[in-house]
This record gives sequence, structure tokens and C-alpha cells, in this order.
Amino acid sequence: MIEIIPAIDIIGGKCVRLTQGDYDRLTTYGDDPAEIARSYEALGVRRLHVVDLDGAKASSPSNLAVLERICGATSLDVEWGGGIKSEQALADVLAAGANRAICGSVAVSNPELIDEWIEKYGAEHIILGADIRDGKVATHGWLRESELTAEALIERFRPRGLSQVICTDISKDGMLSGPTFELYERLQEQFPDVEITVSGGISSMDDIRRLNAMGLRSVIVGKAIYEGRITMEELKEWLQNE
Repeated sequence: MIEIIPAIDIIGGKCVRLTQGDYDRLTTYGDDPAEIARSYEALGVRRLHVVDLDGAKASSPSNLAVLERICGATSLDVEWGGGIKSEQALADVLAAGANRAICGSVAVSNPELIDEWIEKYGAEHIILGADIRDGKVATHGWLRESELTAEALIERFRPRGLSQVICTDISKDGMLSGPTFELYERLQEQFPDVEITVSGGISSMDDIRRLNAMGLRSVIVGKAIYEGRITMEELKEWLQNE
């Protein structure tokens, strides 16, 4: 069964959600990310997706103390993204307790670094972040555009042993309108040896069931949980059946 990965986005140490990556369209959902992480773990969640939105803007991790609190309060497998653009930043994120580091912008601007990191730290600890707007990869907290497609970006690192990709359709993010199913089905079929994690637009358990039937392995869910479109009871039931 497809693995549900709840999302926590952080600005100023608080849990927030942006709409379509717009920092001016922000909703705050909680003051204590560690408390929210504990509540997910209690339901049976094993993996947590955390994005340091301050770090994405600043080009270096900005909320490592929050990461340390989450990892100190839970045994969750935490994947952390936002501002990982140097080996020091990557090392700091892993040292603070994250098991996986999401690398997006640097994969476009300095792909050789990703090659080195996969070899040095292991593919199991490096996730390629492919954030897509109008078919092209966006970088730097979704504030800049590139000319790369998701397929081209994945293909660049696949020979190096890349095994994990989070693909976010920015146009769907925070809209609760359903994901771009065709995109994810195409990517998973094209790259069967890579875990393609769905991100953006999840609106209900029906979306997750459809993705599961299509053979996707993991899906990130944020706003749908916070807005009650997916209830804690539904989440718990799914996790018990994984």
C-alpha cells in the first residue's frame, strides 16, 4: 500500500501552509511542530515530511532547533528540506536528526554536488526534490524557474544511484483540488526503480486510493489533514492496514 507521509511546513518555528508556494498566502496551524509530530506518531505514522520555508528563502537551514525537537520527541523517519545548498548544510540537517535530506535547488544549480553527496552519504539519505510549475522545475523556494523538466532532472541523477524523488506540482499545492495523476503515473512508469513521492493537491482519501491503485509508493499530505478533508480516524485506519 502507498505510504502516507504527513507534512509540516515551518516558518518562524511554527507550522504553516502556503498556497501554491506563495509566502503571502500563509495559514498558521500550530505553534509546536514537535507536538504535531508526536500526534502523528501516535496514529502510527512512520515517516514525516518537514520543510523549512525560512531556510528555502535564506538558502541555508533556519529551523534546525525545531528539527532537533521533533527528532528528540519522536522516533519518526524525518525527511527535511529547505536551504540545503552546501555540504555543511546537509551535514547539519543529518546531525540534527533527519534521516533523509531533500535537495532541490542545488540539484539544478550544482548537480555535481548531488553526485558527490549520493556517493558519500548514500542514496537512502538523499531525496531529489523536483518542484514543477508549468512543466518546468522551480527552485529557491519556488521563486525561480529553470528550463529542466522533472524527467530530465531525474534522468541526470539516476545513473548515480538516485532512488527517491519528491515531485511537487506547485499549481496544485494547497489547492485541495486533487493531484495531477497523469504526471505521477508517467514518472513512476518511466522510472520504476525510483520511489516517486506524490506531493501537491491531495484532497481526500479517494485521491490516495487512486494513487495506490496506480502503483505509487508514497504520498505527502498536508492541508487536507489540517483542513479536515482527511480525518485523523481515516488516517489511522489507513496506517493500520499498510
